[in-house]
Amino acid sequence: MTNFLWVYTTLSKKAEAVEISKTLVKEKLIACSNILENMTSIYEWKGEICEESEVSLIMKTTKEKVKSLEKKILELHPYECPAVLHIPIEGGHESFLNWIKQQVSD
Repeated sequence: MTNFLWVYTTLSKKAEAVEISKTLVKEKLIACSNILENMTSIYEWKGEICEESEVSLIMKTTKEKVKSLEKKILELHPYECPAVLHIPIEGGHESFLNWIKQQVSD
């Protein structure tokens, strides 16, 4: 079982993703984030089919931080029902994984 996670969410604007990312790094809830622009999301919401331009936000953290991270994301996120998904990292470059751990340590 891995101790490291990707946490994934989407936002409507890059600026929102940047501000949330900066807050989460500053509060040592994530080591870093990746913001992927120009994504189209299609979904049903309140009985209507929606098509929206969004950005993906992928954050790297540890299991120890994920509950606090999720709570903070929900506090900062502008969506009524944001996707906040925890995706286990099953392996990776040991030095990078150690860096993640170091960055989120109190």
